[in-house]
Amino acid sequence: MEILVHFAQAHETFRKPEIEAVAELGGFGIQFTEYSLNSPFALTMLQNEQQATHLSRSILVKAFYELWGSGTTYDDVHISLRARLTRVWKEKYLNQNFKFDIESYQGKRTNQEQRDIINSFSYLDLQGDVKMKNPELQFTVLEYWDEDAVTPKQIYMGRLLVFGSRTSIDRYDVKKRQYIGNTTMDAELSLVTANFAHAAPGKLIYDPFAGTGSFLITSSHFGATTFGSDIDGRALRGKKDRSLLSNFHQYGLVSKFGDTFVSDLTNTPLREVPGVNKRVFDAIVCDPPYGVREGLKVLGSKRPEREKGPLIMNGSLRHTQPDYVPPKRPYSFNSMMNDILHFAAIHLVAGGRLCMWMPTANDDLSPLAIPSHPQLELKAACIQTFNKWSRQLLTYSRRPVTANDEEQAERYRQERKEEELERKTADELNDFRRKV
Repeated sequence: MEILVHFAQAHETFRKPEIEAVAELGGFGIQFTEYSLNSPFALTMLQNEQQATHLSRSILVKAFYELWGSGTTYDDVHISLRARLTRVWKEKYLNQNFKFDIESYQGKRTNQEQRDIINSFSYLDLQGDVKMKNPELQFTVLEYWDEDAVTPKQIYMGRLLVFGSRTSIDRYDVKKRQYIGNTTMDAELSLVTANFAHAAPGKLIYDPFAGTGSFLITSSHFGATTFGSDIDGRALRGKKDRSLLSNFHQYGLVSKFGDTFVSDLTNTPLREVPGVNKRVFDAIVCDPPYGVREGLKVLGSKRPEREKGPLIMNGSLRHTQPDYVPPKRPYSFNSMMNDILHFAAIHLVAGGRLCMWMPTANDDLSPLAIPSHPQLELKAACIQTFNKWSRQLLTYSRRPVTANDEEQAERYRQERKEEELERKTADELNDFRRKV
């Protein structure tokens, strides 16, 4: 069946990859016969309505329609519709209650013009009652206008199958959330990221830079069990009755909350034990720090050559006291990217997904190369543009596991570490702070 997809005209580079990711999760592919970043309307083919229902979890889709007619003028639309009509269609929908809607993108119709358009479809000879709320059958005429045009450029007429999931954006709006931070990802892109990650019941998803838990919340919304960690335990614990866990209580998702722990990616308690299966996560999602305001840091000593010993204060080991803040050392942005990819290659199941946000350029507007790993296949790179900078969501899929997997991953990691040995200070280690 031919399907008209009505996209939201926002985050255009994310729309097609998101719906493709959702289709892949459902075990089928999707090919567009008509698609443009400049238009909210696209055409594709699906086998049945059940596939459209599965795709309805897409955040950047407003609705799916079974296409009944299209053209550049209403005469063309009516010719197209009459050619598609069959006796079976007429008998199936003849006595159902119905309504007509008209949507004009970049155009406007008066009430009288809308009535005239609706009446032009009277030859359908529908016998059911008109019902404006929750009808059994909803037809929509969708017009695409060029700016300042006097007539529409393209017209579609279709039967509504199912709406997309844009109402979830309001449900998880960070302005209504109990506990957020300065860098909490907005609800819309958090939900989109969860779709790229194939979040679903039975999946285990981990965020190594969890913060206030935006990705954990949206992944759990789709049924996944989520885990997270952060170098800053204060972000995870929150204050009083406001914390990452309180967000799960707010949305009724506590049953999907796995756990969180304090750690950075270079000192993770998720060990690499020889002979032990480490591939436990179905997806890893993260928005790591970029080090724009401060140099990136991880746990460790700035001077590792110095002899270290336990520090005792007030009769007890300092690191066991509640107000203890562990020492940190400068960390390279490139090393962080490589460590994330290496961690994903080690801990993702075959076919598991890594969804990672990163900037597209440094402060000098020099493009940053998309990191690669021999065991990870890049599936999508979607760019979000701001006034003076932009960032991108990179989605990778774990390649099938081979006999020399661990050896290959370790060799890759060591090669990348050698590239960073010459950099010592925070400015040298961070591409955003180092000027050319």
